[in-house]
Amino acid sequence: MKLVVGLGNPGSTYEGTRHNVGFDVIAELAHRWHADRSKLRFEAQLADGNYRGEKVLLAAPQTYMNLSGRSVQQIVKFYQIPLTDVLVVCDDMNLKLGQLRLRASGSAGGQKGLQSILDVCGTETVPRLRIGVGRPPEKMDAAAYVLTKFRKDEHTEVDASVRIAATGIELWIQEGITAAMNVVNSPMPDSDSNHSAGRSHP
Repeated sequence: MKLVVGLGNPGSTYEGTRHNVGFDVIAELAHRWHADRSKLRFEAQLADGNYRGEKVLLAAPQTYMNLSGRSVQQIVKFYQIPLTDVLVVCDDMNLKLGQLRLRASGSAGGQKGLQSILDVCGTETVPRLRIGVGRPPEKMDAAAYVLTKFRKDEHTEVDASVRIAATGIELWIQEGITAAMNVVNSPMPDSDSNHSAGRSHP
């Protein structure tokens, strides 16, 4: 069993914001896999998915971003999931819009939800997939920026990155993190043609 955790903030107020792109990836995976309807368990919207015979839990913590670790800790403990089989999906202001970066370990890089997870797990060895949301405009507070919604002219690129992220997660499930990193961390070409091919090479 594997666990994919998409980070964000609960409630309609935050839908479509930069901070909630992790939730968007979870929704994409649930749609692709026809996952069971999510239920509120362990302070998360949790759905049972299956990808090519591998059982995968899809989690969207409902604790608000800064307390995401509280939910993840409960899920990991209950299902006895090794941290190497957990993948956290989150936004990143240090990456340009739509850029993806998959890593097996490392610091949180200022991402409060990821930091919360690393703190409760007591290790930085937790795989994570970051999705770039770009830098805030000059003089705009970073905390306020991640709570803004994507502009209309950004939607095409963001939607493409969500689809590529989902395909990268499927590769992680099937072939492991090294294979997924080799694909996800490459420069991103046209995404629609890649997705239609089944296994993309972004």
